[in-house]
Amino acid sequence: MSFSIAGKTAIVTGAANGIGLAIGRQFAEKGANVMFADMDEARLIDELGERAEDSNVRYFAGDLRERLTITNLISATLDAFDQIDILVNGARQMIPSDPLDPDDDSVNVLLSQNLMPALRLSQMVAKRMIKQASTREDDSGAGAGAIINLSSIAARRTHPDLLAYSVSSAALDQMTRSLAVALAPHRIRVNAVAIGSVMSASLKSTLKENRGFRQDIEDHTPLARIASPSELTDTVQFLASEAAGFMTGQILTLDGGRTLLDPVAAPAH
Repeated sequence: MSFSIAGKTAIVTGAANGIGLAIGRQFAEKGANVMFADMDEARLIDELGERAEDSNVRYFAGDLRERLTITNLISATLDAFDQIDILVNGARQMIPSDPLDPDDDSVNVLLSQNLMPALRLSQMVAKRMIKQASTREDDSGAGAGAIINLSSIAARRTHPDLLAYSVSSAALDQMTRSLAVALAPHRIRVNAVAIGSVMSASLKSTLKENRGFRQDIEDHTPLARIASPSELTDTVQFLASEAAGFMTGQILTLDGGRTLLDPVAAPAH
């Protein structure tokens, strides 16, 4: 089975920097048409301005919390490439929470930013994928599309200060499973990648500010290192390709084994 995504069209959100940008770039290098979507237009222009006229690269700036923005993103992608085959919901935000403050609104904030745009965009893209499949003269059983959500191991292993991020990640995981079942009859696969520590731009910045943090991560990771962005992008490409044609509703964990560890240093059992 092929890992190729050449000739496919993908929308990647959260694509102005870090992991989303790395995924979009790899997809483009592998021959896919890619719409890089993000709220930060200045960063998109800075990262992609010179490539924006390439035949397989475009960018779109807008706030995906707005329904009209999602509609415009889909329209811009279809105008550029005529179809949508892959959606990567990569836009995520992490903010601290106070779990004991009833006035703390961080859960609502992150559900509105990390969950709802991914849900609405997935629903609208799925409608397009279904329409595309209905017009094809192809009874080979090939998939009609693939949706990949970027989640986090925070859905299972949390810290009180990350209450909102953990809740939004867990909700995204359940959304993945639910949409996988709903869209399976239409041959659209929906999977997620639960990420541990990946050397993104934001993590690099954090490590510079706190040099002991790297050692802490490595000490709590069985493979004793931080993942490179390419290890994540390869996983996402696999899920987008026909190599994963019989996989749906799965949450693949990319964390170097971190979620396997007992958080109690000296267990009493």
